[in-house]
Amino acid sequence: MIQILLAEDDFDFGSILKQYLELHDYKVTWVKNGKEALSILVDSNFDICVFDVMMPKMDGFTLAEKVIEIKPEIPFIFLTAKKMKEDKIRGLKLGADDYIVKPFEADILVLRLQNILKRTHKLQPGKTETISIGNYSFEPLNHQLKFGTESQRLTEKETILIHYLWEHKNSMIKRENLLNDVWGNDDFFSGRSMDVFISRLRKYFKQDHDITIESVRGVGLTFKIK
Repeated sequence: MIQILLAEDDFDFGSILKQYLELHDYKVTWVKNGKEALSILVDSNFDICVFDVMMPKMDGFTLAEKVIEIKPEIPFIFLTAKKMKEDKIRGLKLGADDYIVKPFEADILVLRLQNILKRTHKLQPGKTETISIGNYSFEPLNHQLKFGTESQRLTEKETILIHYLWEHKNSMIKRENLLNDVWGNDDFFSGRSMDVFISRLRKYFKQDHDITIESVRGVGLTFKIK
């Protein structure tokens, strides 16, 4: 059974969401603030998290940053009453798989969760323990990218993105294909999120000059390995 951590401080809204998700055969752990969510996450395993942005004790953005540090492999969605473009971009830059603005129908959340879990499972790297990428060792199951004795811990989306680029190495990847396959859509916000992640990967691979991510504006990119 899929396990979901729901962090939502609005009692009525949280109660409705929990019941609705359970009707769709999800196991839901519901907490009322960010600190409680973080405490539970340390010792428990979840398939996906749903975080309200505005919560007492610890807001959703701060919570997500801490979750990335301890369990980067867990995908998460933000719920928020905020409609500001900057907030949505901030959430997606953190690596959120989606960002849903309140009010919304509960079945919209269920559909988004299903799509994310299906996409994550579909793109999940296989049981290969280590993949050589130039002078780097990529360990998708451990969410790690290693260069010599140095190790970079990766988030779920970073792991999936690197694996996707590696599978399509040395060939032009159309921007819309990459966005739809990894982000689930090719809208403006996902595009901004992708640009941030590509910049991050360029930094991760900068120690091997034979590895480049070359972009053609408005067309796509190529993950080149000489």
